[in-house]
Amino acid sequence: MIPNIPDIAVRTVESAPPHAGTMKSQKTVAGIDIGGEAKGNHLVIMQGTRIVWNNPGRETPEQMLEKCIEFDVAAVGIDAPCQWRIEETGRQAEKMLARMRISCFVTPTRERLSQSRFYDWMFNGESVYKVFVERFPLLNDVFAIGNRVCFETFPHAITCALRGREATSAKAKNIQRRETLERAGVETRPLRNIDEVDAALCALTANFLLEGWVDVYGDSAGGFIVVPSSTASSGNK
Repeated sequence: MIPNIPDIAVRTVESAPPHAGTMKSQKTVAGIDIGGEAKGNHLVIMQGTRIVWNNPGRETPEQMLEKCIEFDVAAVGIDAPCQWRIEETGRQAEKMLARMRISCFVTPTRERLSQSRFYDWMFNGESVYKVFVERFPLLNDVFAIGNRVCFETFPHAITCALRGREATSAKAKNIQRRETLERAGVETRPLRNIDEVDAALCALTANFLLEGWVDVYGDSAGGFIVVPSSTASSGNK
């Protein structure tokens, strides 16, 4: 269980850091990269560190859910905000990451979202969460490992956690993110583009969540963002 996470990042440590290719959890996990109307969403499903599915084309949220149920997925990492900004206060999770100098999109209020097409991908993310939460409840402050769950994460923060923030550059994401997966023991040849790489990073984070090696940022009001514990990177070198 993740106890009392209103104001600080909480590390749920249950074992030694996992080493490349030796994830204790062999449960099936999934990651979803959220895109706009032109790009669409990308689903990657993994068992341990082995990719067992990456969708060949555009899939609706309902089709992705069906595929996750078919593969008996335990946890789903989603690269999109799980909650909107609360008036002018902002989301606690994003503030906490900013204090760590990890950049992320600042989620607007839903009303402001409708004023710009730039945020269309966030509406797509909202649609995915709405479909998934009935079978994969959204991570909250009483989540217990072993239950099905979906949660918010994002590839830049994942890469910062596993490579180190100073060694991570968004300009080099095509190379660095693939390398990050490979260091964790993931065979990346099936991944055809950066969107599938990002989805695989979200799935990898779902693995870390099941193993109890994550940092959780945020609060119940603004939702939680999950990234691998920085300590976990010591097992992937």
